[in-house]
Amino acid sequence: MTTGAALPLLTIVVPSFNAAAYLHRAVDSLVGIGDIDVVIVDDGSTDATGVIADNFAAVHPDTIRVVHQKNGGHGAAIETGIAHARGRYLKVLDADDWLDRAALVRVLDTLRGRDAVGGIDALFTDFVHDRVGKQNRVSRFDSVFPERQVFGWNDVERFSKRQYLMMHAIIYRTALLRESGLQLPHHTFYVDNLYVIVPLARVRKMYYLPVSLYHYFIGRVGQSVEANVMLARVDQQLLVNKLALHALPSPTQVSSGEVPLALYTALLHYVEALCAVTSATLARGGTPEHLRKRQDFWAEIKRENPWVYTRMRRSFMGTSSNLPGQAGRRVTLLAYHVARRVVGFS
Repeated sequence: MTTGAALPLLTIVVPSFNAAAYLHRAVDSLVGIGDIDVVIVDDGSTDATGVIADNFAAVHPDTIRVVHQKNGGHGAAIETGIAHARGRYLKVLDADDWLDRAALVRVLDTLRGRDAVGGIDALFTDFVHDRVGKQNRVSRFDSVFPERQVFGWNDVERFSKRQYLMMHAIIYRTALLRESGLQLPHHTFYVDNLYVIVPLARVRKMYYLPVSLYHYFIGRVGQSVEANVMLARVDQQLLVNKLALHALPSPTQVSSGEVPLALYTALLHYVEALCAVTSATLARGGTPEHLRKRQDFWAEIKRENPWVYTRMRRSFMGTSSNLPGQAGRRVTLLAYHVARRVVGFS
């Protein structure tokens, strides 16, 4: 690994599986911009993804590297990217998404300035939901974070019901990512939620730059957050939800001051939404097996963390995604569509 002054400022990891139709757009948004290190992880693709990635690396050998690996899923590709990162900071860019070039230049200028005076743990930006057949929507955090200054959790306001700090909004310090012990399940979708929660619990020194950096392309057929795909992969959602719950700091850590209350509140806000969407997805499935899994899921939360269970079930999302009976499930279905829009899955 490169050391010392030769370190690039920012590594951008591009996990890629059968992304030949999109990879050009993602990587074109990065080429020709200095002080970045691009790691394309070809996760066992069977289409032309690997060839496209290698062609990019051949043209831009000082900036772009490619790692080819046996298919392990999104989590395995992210882990590989983190392991190969040379930059002091790290951003994940899914192969079907892209970054705004002007915003990226401003992000690099900001990171450069912050790094010169001690660095930060995380930089947050706004991001754009680029929705197929619908009007784009920007997720902004100007009501939550102070702008253009280093801040801590005591300076953070509450997230609204439409504000979720998804992976698209976050750049982490690479060393913090590695120190967090982040482990992502392989052959599993929705692991980007763990990428948010596990390292974020260690973040203390932050900066918010109000630019729309990330373009989250949503609405294509077969995407992991498409409603029918989510139902088919609901067991993977359940696994990720359980791991996210286990990753939450304990109330003791909060009461002792080890974990700032505002940080815990932000993490719980995020996990509540994940659990509500999964619960409503199971209700939408509606079969006896789906409903049994939903009942078992909430019973496990109640058994392992009664306080979190009570809080979640009293929240609007928790209540509306768990109403009993046929009439209740009709309301739950409506809540499901609302929750998907709120979280950003539609």
